[in-house]
Amino acid sequence: MNSNELFEKSLKLVPGGVHSPVRSFKGLHTTPRFINRGKGAYIWDEDGQNYIDFCMSFGPLIHGHQDPEIKEAIIKALDNGWTFGACEKYSLELAEFIIGKISFIEQIRFMSSGTEAVMTAVRLARGITGRAKIIKFNGCYHGHLDAMLIKAGSGLAGTAEASSKGVTAHQADDTLICELGDLEEVKKIFDDHKDQIAAIFIEPLPANNGLLIQEEAFLKGLRELCDKHCALLVFDEVISGFRIGFGGMAEKTGIIPDLVTYGKIIGGGMPVGAVAGPRKFMEFLAPVGPVYQAGTLSGNPVAMAAGLVNLKKLTPAAYEKLNSNTTKVVAVMKDWMDKNGFEDYQTIQYGSLFYPISTHDKLSNITHLPKNMNERFFALFKVMLEKGIYLAPNAYEVGFGSIAHDDKVIEDLKNRLWN
Repeated sequence: MNSNELFEKSLKLVPGGVHSPVRSFKGLHTTPRFINRGKGAYIWDEDGQNYIDFCMSFGPLIHGHQDPEIKEAIIKALDNGWTFGACEKYSLELAEFIIGKISFIEQIRFMSSGTEAVMTAVRLARGITGRAKIIKFNGCYHGHLDAMLIKAGSGLAGTAEASSKGVTAHQADDTLICELGDLEEVKKIFDDHKDQIAAIFIEPLPANNGLLIQEEAFLKGLRELCDKHCALLVFDEVISGFRIGFGGMAEKTGIIPDLVTYGKIIGGGMPVGAVAGPRKFMEFLAPVGPVYQAGTLSGNPVAMAAGLVNLKKLTPAAYEKLNSNTTKVVAVMKDWMDKNGFEDYQTIQYGSLFYPISTHDKLSNITHLPKNMNERFFALFKVMLEKGIYLAPNAYEVGFGSIAHDDKVIEDLKNRLWN
């Protein structure tokens, strides 16, 4: 069956035909491509068409598809069994490796997704502080837990409404919304809700509603406000962790959060999430503390083995190659867009993340995004797809470079764009 036939079948079996909404190609005037396999920087769909992949499973595949060393670790782990529901050494090996390299982490708890990690961090922050309210920022995505599916309400600081049916008004009331970059607004919310705020949650490099690079002074200001008001600062580094550098944005900026959440790269492409931080906070988690968290597949041995090899391969030379590959990709795309009807585009890059957007304005929060960006992205995505170049199928999603996007792939990218 080809992709169109499979989507017809999927629509009968699965809500909207997909298991995650962004895969639906909504608004793109074409049906989703059903992927059969991936290798290196490439994916092949069920129609036999291959694409240079810049989605990379939305970030985890920093070494590309089917990296041989990671694959070998997965196979070796499978030979011992793929789930135990019991204590095992594999999670300890991964935990020890991470803790040994990131100075502010003393303990880590593994789970099965980034959403689960953030959910645990929310509960943990509330349990530590005895407070109910949290601050999040308009444009930051922290998974699909109720407390985070909140958008700004009337545009007033601290107001919020649910962005999904099924999230109650009571849950929305405990999540206070600010605009990225507006430190005065955060100060006002702390003043308006004295001794009620458990934590600030932020992507220190927001990368789910465009690539909204923040000033370090803003992140530092959040750290100072949390210290002043005895609230926790939580960095959601599900995307930026291990991608911007081994220690993510915390390492890059030198701004240390109280808790950090990870996902994606930490599992080498397997389903993994994690919460990490100092022992004094982490030991609020059960069984030693009063904050409950559990998971049948937490610390899955296959995912732990894949994650360990994945992270061990992230040497300084690997990061240099990763960033160099991405810079070359961005240059090739810019040259082509400037000469082929997309001169209104810029491509924002931060390390191995890149984001093509139809404006030349500086972007730091979602109010800066252009009004016609969906329409313009649909046109770009269509051309790229026809040329065998696979971008994330949504105007708000970033692109991901990988170590597999080497000079040979970049030459292929040039050929596909210009032929």
